[in-house]
Amino acid sequence: MALHCRNSAEKMLPHPWSPADALIPPIPPPLPPPICPTIPVKKKLYQALAEGRTAVAGDYEEACSLFKSREHSFRKDLEWLLFNKYVPSLIQDGPQCGLVALWMAGHRLNPEGSVTLETIVHTAVKRGYTAQGEMFSASNMALLAEELYHCQAHLMSWGAEKEISEKIVHHLVAGLPVLIPYDEDFNHEPCQRNGHRAHWAAASGVLLGVNTNKLQGSFRTESLVEGLFYLPKGIPGPNWPPMEAVQEVYLLAKQGKSLKYQLWELGALRDSNQQLKQLDPKRSQDGQPYVLPEGGVQAGLCGQVLLLRPADLRLRECQSALQTLQ
Repeated sequence: MALHCRNSAEKMLPHPWSPADALIPPIPPPLPPPICPTIPVKKKLYQALAEGRTAVAGDYEEACSLFKSREHSFRKDLEWLLFNKYVPSLIQDGPQCGLVALWMAGHRLNPEGSVTLETIVHTAVKRGYTAQGEMFSASNMALLAEELYHCQAHLMSWGAEKEISEKIVHHLVAGLPVLIPYDEDFNHEPCQRNGHRAHWAAASGVLLGVNTNKLQGSFRTESLVEGLFYLPKGIPGPNWPPMEAVQEVYLLAKQGKSLKYQLWELGALRDSNQQLKQLDPKRSQDGQPYVLPEGGVQAGLCGQVLLLRPADLRLRECQSALQTLQ
């Protein structure tokens, strides 16, 4: 029994160290897990074109350049009056054109710009208006604008063509923004694709070709560039100018695929707006979620125009008038 214990103890003794052991390298640590290569997200062409660039600021600077570049297309027998209140540019990331247009217009409702695009997107998703940024309902856009900017959102149908066009003109002349859905062509111009290229724009200004013989009220114009004028003292009264004096109308607008202002003939924008009827078949088959109102694109966008104004606009106007008198 004692012998058995001694043999067991000998087996438990460590192997005696020898100089040869120093020649055996230690076992290397395990290799780290392989690093997955980061695949860069391919940018859209409009994102690449805007990268590293900034928008031209100011109410009239870019509009004057647009007018000069196209002056041959404007009638020489009319006096051209420009009204615009600058809105900033923002390039959309994904199908966010409507929410980006609201963010742009929001700077006329809240000049401090305290509502971020992230807040707009988050609220729209939370309310069930959108899945990934798309806005196929003008009525939901109106609700979103009123909630976030505490403004008045007047949703109109372009059915009464003359009346709505007049309201849009007077709204923009007063310095207030308009949100308009339309079909966007490759150069951002209005086109007619049955709604397959549905897009949103924020209009902040208007260019009017007027017959000065029919203008009423006391007003003074100053030249911006040759053939283009503005009213340094503002309009002489509400609902000015009288529409019987207005012969041609162009809107100044921005949208989420360019930093630049666009200048569109009102009739072309109206025609594009009135034929928004179908979701692009490519979207319906791409496996992505979209929020569509009952009745689809036609019920949600066709003929719809959204006029926005600050809820306290009347108070602001009174305060401005008082400051002028002091």
